[in-house]
Amino acid sequence: MFEQYVQIVWGFIKAFTVGGLICAVAQVVINFTDLTAGKILVTFMLIGVGLQGLGLYQYLVDFAGAGATVPISGFGYLLANGAIRGAQKGLFGAFTGALAAASAGITAAVVFSFLMALVFRSKSKKN
Repeated sequence: MFEQYVQIVWGFIKAFTVGGLICAVAQVVINFTDLTAGKILVTFMLIGVGLQGLGLYQYLVDFAGAGATVPISGFGYLLANGAIRGAQKGLFGAFTGALAAASAGITAAVVFSFLMALVFRSKSKKN
């Protein structure tokens, strides 16, 4: 029973370490470049797509779990993974596979954003 707790804690440590490192790299890019937030997000997503296309991001997911899938690079991994699986059914499957793989996360983001917009009142940021 104690080993189970050690495995759970070790899983948390790996997830927070890998996720934290991905976010730290992003923060360094934000601080030391003139790239906009949108360009940084797209770059990290494309890095996730590229690494999964080469078959490398899966190793990171197997090691860190949510630490690798929660950051935006994990979204790229998810799209690429869905496209790769869908491509087994043909070219059309490559497009629909990526969308099917990401549909639950996108739907949740839209629904929860809508609910939060109903609950909270947005204000413009004062500089």
